[in-house]
Amino acid sequence: MGMMQEFKAFAVKGNVVDLAVAVIIGGAFGKIVDSMVKDVIMPIVGKIFGGLDFSSYYIPLNGQPYGLPLAEAQAAGAVFAYGNFLTIFLNFLILAFIIFQMVRLLNKAKRAEPPAPEAPAVTPEDIVLLREIRDSLKKQEQKTEQ
Repeated sequence: MGMMQEFKAFAVKGNVVDLAVAVIIGGAFGKIVDSMVKDVIMPIVGKIFGGLDFSSYYIPLNGQPYGLPLAEAQAAGAVFAYGNFLTIFLNFLILAFIIFQMVRLLNKAKRAEPPAPEAPAVTPEDIVLLREIRDSLKKQEQKTEQ
């Protein structure tokens, strides 16, 4: 039973929960970036290089004809699918750059926060009473000296 309690304590710690949320959001964000690369950026890049579907660019390695779609060329034998690799690599670069910018902004925000002012220490009540007694005795001594 001790291991289950230890696991529960580990699982509900703030860092673990934050990490789980970050992984879920990161997965969703990865899909957004993937769609942006596949549906927005790569068609423009493909148009510049003379094709409409950049991800289907390949070099046949088993003598397949060049005009086949990538799936058919792969079914006929090995191909060097550099277009798909470049699409995924560009996806990675964009995602890494965006994450870098987010971390950079968070670090800048942490540095910009002024340190919280420390609250003055509260003097215990017994010490306050002792100080009042001391001050009272000093006043009595001054009265008797005059």
